[in-house]
Amino acid sequence: MRESTLLRRSTGQHDILRVRLVEEKMLETENTVFDFEAERLDGSPAKLADYRGRVLLIVNTASQCGFTPQYSGLEKIYRTYRDRGLVILGFPCNQFGAQEPGSAAEIGIFCEQNYGVSFPMFAKIEVNGENAHPLYRYLKKKKPGLLGPIGGGSIKWNFTKFLVDRAGSVVARFAPNTRPESLATDLEKLLRES
Repeated sequence: MRESTLLRRSTGQHDILRVRLVEEKMLETENTVFDFEAERLDGSPAKLADYRGRVLLIVNTASQCGFTPQYSGLEKIYRTYRDRGLVILGFPCNQFGAQEPGSAAEIGIFCEQNYGVSFPMFAKIEVNGENAHPLYRYLKKKKPGLLGPIGGGSIKWNFTKFLVDRAGSVVARFAPNTRPESLATDLEKLLRES
């Protein structure tokens, strides 16, 4: 009823509300992370369905953050486990202290030259607020974090990590200060499961 009333109105604030309601409905129908799409760092489209059957570690990243050295740990675990089915997906984000101001090309060069990043990197996105990428809205809904629904599931800083099983279900969320290397036990467990 509420949605149909808003859909009949076609101007101003009501359009924004209609879009939000439609997006919320879409999120409710998304069953796994494999239902989403994102833009790669090079601008090409990517379907997360291409990673079906893999264990995913999804991370919002930044090049000028105190946690930026975690790129080394992420790359290390990627190289250790990629042949067993791990894929790390990096999503640059400039929402926290403007710590990812660079262009896509600059981000790519930085990651490769400084940390030898070989895991997939995606275009810069927002993870909180009205313009949050639908994937991140979904991730936060599935694993809202320490404060749960009270905190609105907000991402608190760069290098928040979401662990996703081979079926595309979000199984864990890790704080920015959780070092990638410390995830070995969780990764091993998921990689053993088929």
